[in-house]
Amino acid sequence: MATKEVVLLDYWPSPFGMRVRIALAEKGVDYEYREEDLSKGKSELLLKMNPVHKKIPVLVHNNRPVCESLIIVQYIDEVWSHKNPLLPSDPYHRALARFWADFIDKKIYDTGRRVWATKGEEQEAAKKEFIDHFKLLEQQLGDKPYFGGDSFGFVDVALIPFYSWFYAYETLGNFKIEESCPKIIAWARRCMQRETVAKSLPDQNKIYEFVLELKKRLGID
Repeated sequence: MATKEVVLLDYWPSPFGMRVRIALAEKGVDYEYREEDLSKGKSELLLKMNPVHKKIPVLVHNNRPVCESLIIVQYIDEVWSHKNPLLPSDPYHRALARFWADFIDKKIYDTGRRVWATKGEEQEAAKKEFIDHFKLLEQQLGDKPYFGGDSFGFVDVALIPFYSWFYAYETLGNFKIEESCPKIIAWARRCMQRETVAKSLPDQNKIYEFVLELKKRLGID
């Protein structure tokens, strides 16, 4: 299928794709990046590699697809286990990391979307819910440098891509995340000092412009 044994089907603004990019960078894996511009439809390769959900990201390793971002990140961690482990070795702490990554998966994207895609009372409710989610995450972070402790790990990989969307959320929602969740912002800035993260996340202004285009395309005023 490809010259490289590892291929990533992805779309640049996707926070889910960013997770995979960070994980691959953390492990030092050489791979071929294939952009799937979903606004122009879905490629035959994407439909073949992910026939169930038909979504990005998809990691293709030796012609075998792995789908769903958190599952992909766990796969990367297991296959390239020699460098920068992302999940803790202790079973309980590993379960805890999976729990919070699942929380992020189920809450942050959808609530954030409601922040930029709604107005009035609906938007105010979405903003409150969004901040409440981050306050819970802040409690879990505590005074640790990263969610797993001193090492950058699985929960950090799951959450940090949304930082690239913060400017869009704040500008379109007219609020400041740092006012309610200063520890989250400090944590995000700490993560951004890692080259693997900084190179995997697009500029916040670029994401903001993408969201404006998306709103226009979806007919959201």
